Amino acid sequence: MDLHTVTTYRAARTRADLALAPGERILGGGTWLYSEPQVDATGLVDLTTMGWPSLENTTTGLRIAATCTIAELAAYRGGWRAEPLFAQCASALLASFKVWNVATVGGNICRAFAAGAMVSLCAALDGVAEVWMPDGDAYRIPVADLVTGNGTTSLRPGEVLRAIDLPADALTALTGFRKIALAELGRSGAVVIGRAHDDGRAVFTVTAATLRPRVLRYDTMPDASTLRTDIEALPDFYTDPLGSADWRRQVSAVFADEIRQELAA
Repeated sequence: MDLHTVTTYRAARTRADLALAPGERILGGGTWLYSEPQVDATGLVDLTTMGWPSLENTTTGLRIAATCTIAELAAYRGGWRAEPLFAQCASALLASFKVWNVATVGGNICRAFAAGAMVSLCAALDGVAEVWMPDGDAYRIPVADLVTGNGTTSLRPGEVLRAIDLPADALTALTGFRKIALAELGRSGAVVIGRAHDDGRAVFTVTAATLRPRVLRYDTMPDASTLRTDIEALPDFYTDPLGSADWRRQVSAVFADEIRQELAA
């Protein structure tokens, strides 16, 4: 779609270039930005020209640049035990391979749709976002907290998502994944991911079925009754044309138990 109100474009090279003038918008992959009219936008500031490495192994885990494409992440092979989740979550995105090669991890998180595939991934692996503030400072916040609702985040005007850090503790865990949609090529109605650690800890996340990511943590693998009760008690199961709240609640509970059994085995 042509953005008829946009009259200026800037390629950002330094952090100072990310200071936005009135009407300017940050441009990542642009797959959502160009999908509908942006009548309040008069200029674009391209984030992809900042030159950030897409993926970096660090002493504490894996750093994913906000400008990393979904295709790059899905293809990544770094030897982490939880790596199968990268392609599994990418496949939960309602998008063609063309979109995969342009859409960015940061853009998917900042758009914050309930069914955002990268939100599912980063919440499930305890991803922590590094956010640059307009005054030159920065702060860190879990992705599960950054996303506050379906299409809403805690980001304030002028703030820019720089990267997401996935900790080694989560990346070395055994994982299980389930996803469902009412239509074969439809948007995810529920995405449930489980994590089992060698020390007995277990983590379960529910996304797409709830308005924001929900994370359940256990010191040991929960029994079937406890897990079902906890899943069904989660807030924010919602109804829309792609599924009812009751259906989302029930399939999430079923998926969580399937993952529990898979990980326990």
